[in-house]
Amino acid sequence: MIIGAYWGPLAVTFLIVLFLFSMQWLWKWVDDLMGKGLPWDVLARLIAYATSAFVPAVLPLAVLLSSIMTMGGLGERSELTPMRSAGLGLFRILAPLVLFVVGLAGFSFYFSNNILPVANLKFQSLLWDVTRAKPALNLRPGVFFGGLEGFSIRVGDKDDRTGELKDVLIYDHRKPFQANRTVLRAERGTMGRSTDNRFLVLVLENGRMYDEQGDNPSRMTGSLPLLRGSFQREEIHMDLSGMGMKRTDEELFKDHYNMLTLGQLAYAEDSLARRLGQRISEQDRHLADGLFPLRENQPSGNVPPQAAVPMPRPPLQTGAVQANLHAAAMDRARAAINELEQAATERQDRRAQIAKFQVEWHRKLMLATACIVFFFIGAPLGAIVRKGGMGAPAVIAILFFLLFHIISYSTEQMVKAGTLAAWPGMWTSTFVLLPIGIFITWKAATDSPLFDRDAYDRILYKLRALRTPRHAHPPTVQ
Repeated sequence: MIIGAYWGPLAVTFLIVLFLFSMQWLWKWVDDLMGKGLPWDVLARLIAYATSAFVPAVLPLAVLLSSIMTMGGLGERSELTPMRSAGLGLFRILAPLVLFVVGLAGFSFYFSNNILPVANLKFQSLLWDVTRAKPALNLRPGVFFGGLEGFSIRVGDKDDRTGELKDVLIYDHRKPFQANRTVLRAERGTMGRSTDNRFLVLVLENGRMYDEQGDNPSRMTGSLPLLRGSFQREEIHMDLSGMGMKRTDEELFKDHYNMLTLGQLAYAEDSLARRLGQRISEQDRHLADGLFPLRENQPSGNVPPQAAVPMPRPPLQTGAVQANLHAAAMDRARAAINELEQAATERQDRRAQIAKFQVEWHRKLMLATACIVFFFIGAPLGAIVRKGGMGAPAVIAILFFLLFHIISYSTEQMVKAGTLAAWPGMWTSTFVLLPIGIFITWKAATDSPLFDRDAYDRILYKLRALRTPRHAHPPTVQ
């Protein structure tokens, strides 16, 4: 009965929150998706792949909201009271839901670790293709359109109702290195697609053509021979295959940290850490070789005393020679400083890359654990509040989720910036909410008046009484 009462609110809240997250993503990418002439199945797959990325993040909020609604509804309908009167404790009542939520957390981890990497791979490759597809043909008066392969078109005016074009100017660039040698201009024309939608058929009327012939200019004049002609009606077939979307090989995206499982993330992190260590050793050795006292391959100092030859005292240098030596030393110092700055920047970039893999590794486990933590906040809180529906439970759930999201986002950025370690940085939000869940669960299990105003008034009265001085013989009122 408890699971049956919990399943409905969980499904409804999960779908609602998932829809809101999806609309937020769609609003972000709507400018890149509009005007592409994409078929509906491509858009449907793109939205489905993008929506799947929000499932692990939506589940904790859905668990929190549905837990408050379920237990609050049972308390509002006076169904918890007979259960508690029959000797059932809070943990005994919540036992079926605890097992259900633990299974839900396991599903969240399985989804993040096995299904989500595949969905992210397909989403990124498809989004790359969609955002780089050429826009659908949309001629605007007075503006050159270069979206067609080998042609540049400009129309003076366009009738949106009939599709008639006026003052059509076309530059033909189909031949390599042709520039603007072939030009067509017509008084009017119409545009349409072929039966197989592979070609754009442009019918021109009352026009002229100008074509510069030959490959090399004349030796005498330095110009090309010009061919002129006029026509009453001319058809031009333009290939539309270049305007379609071309699929990219998914192998190009498979090494991204969003497309890896837990084991693959750990392997990639270890490989990047080893490369960083090797690179640091190379940089240190290179910088040390720049200074003579720190070089590794120096002549041995164990020279027999009889073999030691006193070095002659260097002669005094002139002012010009000293200036040259000073300039050379300054150049060496500047080069060393530049090398140090480049080495520091490279090390920071490599550590930031490793941090991204660490963040994704901990995120998979953290979001699954957050489902359990949010349940132990929402279920006892609903039993205390005893309010069902989408009113007060939704407000409480949003407040807790905002707290979780703000802390999680802040610590994640600190981990990526290198100011905080991935452990326990990625778990800070969970560690903050865990004591709150334990406190609320303890209050609900002991029937403590968590939201009883009279109880807090009594506590305040006792605190004020401690501050009030006590007299053995109170003064007599005159």
